[in-house]
Amino acid sequence: MASANNALRVFFILAVVSAVCTAKRTGAKTGDSTAAPAASGGAAASEGATKAAGASGTFDISKLGATNDDKTDSTKAVQDAWTSACGATGSATVLIPKGDYLVGPLNFSGPCKGAITIQLDGNLLGSNDLAKYTASWIEVSHVDNIVITGSGTLDGQGTAVYTKTKTDTVKAMPNTLVLFYVTNGTVSGIKLLNSKFFHINIDASKNITVKDVNITAPGDVENTDGVHVGESSKVSITNSTIGTGDDCVSVGPGSDGVMVNSIICGPGQGISIGCLGRYKDEKDVKDVTVRDCVLKKTTNGVRIKSYEDAESVLTASHLTFENIRMEEVANPIIIDQYFCPQKVCPGKQSNSSHVIVKDVTFRNITGTSSTPQAISLLCSQSQPCSGVSLIDVNVEYAGKNNKTMAVCNNAKGTAKGSAEGLACLA
Repeated sequence: MASANNALRVFFILAVVSAVCTAKRTGAKTGDSTAAPAASGGAAASEGATKAAGASGTFDISKLGATNDDKTDSTKAVQDAWTSACGATGSATVLIPKGDYLVGPLNFSGPCKGAITIQLDGNLLGSNDLAKYTASWIEVSHVDNIVITGSGTLDGQGTAVYTKTKTDTVKAMPNTLVLFYVTNGTVSGIKLLNSKFFHINIDASKNITVKDVNITAPGDVENTDGVHVGESSKVSITNSTIGTGDDCVSVGPGSDGVMVNSIICGPGQGISIGCLGRYKDEKDVKDVTVRDCVLKKTTNGVRIKSYEDAESVLTASHLTFENIRMEEVANPIIIDQYFCPQKVCPGKQSNSSHVIVKDVTFRNITGTSSTPQAISLLCSQSQPCSGVSLIDVNVEYAGKNNKTMAVCNNAKGTAKGSAEGLACLA
């Protein structure tokens, strides 16, 4: 079903799957412009913070001057609680009790003397005074052994500034929560709402778990990714509900050993590996598994995307997507080596891709597609995709009068147990 005769269909797919990706590295690399943090653990706790600490080493922001009225700036109280907890001997807890606390940028930097828990029982509201931000809203950097948990919310209050993302100011928009050079970190139970940029950004970190979180933003606002992973290893994102205007989960260059499991995704742009090749010196992506997920009315399903005019030579390999259910998803399965973030792509398909895509498995992908073309494997002639497996792929077009179909260009591999119209691999 796939051939050069499908030029019109290929153009349609390229137009549909293109999304803003240029700004993603700017949002991800928050630490690039940050000086090496001072050893916060060595800072002396203030007298007020010392009094706020109980026998268990808990630092309660409400006892440090934080005001529960969603209007008074409580940034200093939260920052003081972190400084004291980071400097405390043994395990310590920063407690955000129930209530609504308005805060600006927070720099939770280490190294710290012991393990730290941020107990988020209340709600932190992100200031909309954009002049205050130089990078992200809440950045945890150079910290080992941290847990962020609770029933509260990190509310970026992005709805008040989303119109600005249509201009160049998008580059200045802060992520909600960044883990930068963090080892052994867990984010669990909390809610993240209306981030101005990415909701959670895991960068240059290892042994990270994100579980049981709920992430929500409007479905029509780009660059509000749920969880983004870059240059990190041994990352698990599991048992969460994510609905935003961009990728529910995106896995960028330099990622190794990423597990995405039991995610309910929608609205959004699906679950993606990429963009790849946008910048020089990007590192390989390998050993990524997406399993047991449900995607609902997303603009894409599961996809791998790399730039047509890639700046880096890198490889994306050992990628597995299995047990995925699509519910009226546009473009359920995509490999796109001609990715273009502009609304009008060059369409030249120069066949000069520097990104190698190999050893990719799509297994037990079921459900419905909102477009006739359920599979689009658009690979480069100079760097064909290899080792691609379509196993038990059975996605049906939800509309009428059109059969479900697939396009496979320069993709080599095998198809087994898949619907006849989707077995397009050579």
